[in-house]
Amino acid sequence: MSPLALVFLIAALALIGWVTARARALRFRAGTTQRFSSLPQHHGWFVVLCTLLPPLLFLAVWHFTSPALVTDAVLATPASAQLPPPGFDRAAVLSEARRLAEGSGYGAFHPLSEVLAPAYAAAQARFDWIATAAALLLAFAGGAFAFLQVRPAFSARTQVERVIMGLLLGASLIAILTTIGIVASLLFESARFFRIVPIGDFLLGTHWSPQVIDARDPGASLGAVPLFWGTFFIGAIIAMAVAIPLGLLSAIYLTQYARHTTRRWMKPMLEILAGVPTVVYGYFAALTVAPAVRDLGVAIGVRWASSESALAAGVVMGVMIIPFVSSMADDSLSAVPDSMRDGSLAMGATPSETIKKVLVPAALPGVVGGVLLAVSRAIGETMIVVMAASGVATLTLNPFASTTTVTKQIVDLLTGEAEFDSAKTLAAFALGLTLFVITLLLNVVALIVVRRYRESYE
Repeated sequence: MSPLALVFLIAALALIGWVTARARALRFRAGTTQRFSSLPQHHGWFVVLCTLLPPLLFLAVWHFTSPALVTDAVLATPASAQLPPPGFDRAAVLSEARRLAEGSGYGAFHPLSEVLAPAYAAAQARFDWIATAAALLLAFAGGAFAFLQVRPAFSARTQVERVIMGLLLGASLIAILTTIGIVASLLFESARFFRIVPIGDFLLGTHWSPQVIDARDPGASLGAVPLFWGTFFIGAIIAMAVAIPLGLLSAIYLTQYARHTTRRWMKPMLEILAGVPTVVYGYFAALTVAPAVRDLGVAIGVRWASSESALAAGVVMGVMIIPFVSSMADDSLSAVPDSMRDGSLAMGATPSETIKKVLVPAALPGVVGGVLLAVSRAIGETMIVVMAASGVATLTLNPFASTTTVTKQIVDLLTGEAEFDSAKTLAAFALGLTLFVITLLLNVVALIVVRRYRESYE
């Protein structure tokens, strides 16, 4: 039975359980004025949960364990004696045989794959029937157990709420455990890197050349200061020089000057920028902005203006994060009470003076928090710098010169052909850990600024 058909069958059993349990609950409520702790639908949902959850959990676990069981069954057949020793060749033959058995392969490069394919098909069919029988048995058993609990004294509502709370807790734990796993992997691989390269050489070195690493002194070629400067230069200086004025001024216009009809169509159009894929921004930066920036540099006398300049990547990145700054500034300005604005105008201040002297200072904590969040978003951007920035690590203040960022180098280090345990590859994890710490600190500072300096109005 196909997995989709099995899931539909289990769902049908759950629906039958809901109808019968609700009908039984209605029967013992008929003809009495007694107050019950649960409604009939609570009993029905209790039966549904007991029918659905055990088989679905079993199928989820089975999905990850059955491939190993099928492979073990194939290895127990006489035909597997011809397999090569454990290693890449054996894994390739078994993978090819599995694809042939599933009907997704278009031919076999190894004759042994065709010999093992029937054994794979037979083992897969056998274990599929075992899974089907076990899932249906769990569904019947869970549904029957829950149906027998349907009686006047049973608090089905409490049990359903407990199950739902458990599911919500499980969903929360998945996100938390995923974050812990990401941090743990970064810490583990970074520790391996720092056993090869001293942390001082990595954080304070000014020469970055992972293509040529001296085995006697690998830290001499893996100084990350140029990467940190390029990331800060593009994401926190150039991008913010574009995003902060445009974002703040657009928020001031939309909240203070624009008519309601104008704001109704301009604000969604501005926020469309946040929904544009970053790869599209990368194409725009590489094909349109970068040549224009290079021509501008040549026109003003910069002889070595590059088409992979920091200015091209930073300008497009700033355009990308305008909605973040504008949205936070818009919300902060809208939260300022109208009485403050009206009082300023009543005292004789002009609208521009009211904005500069009253509204912007009152909304400043929210604006600063939005800017810090935008900075953390900018320095973690990948596609724009991959497509528009250079791979050359330089320490320069010239916006028309080539420079690179941490995210650009992470992509370059992990897409090469170097060994995974080499200093060159492990450097990507050290860069990722450093970038993670920087963005985390920026987010924490933004939250502290907003909470500490936030104004409360009645």
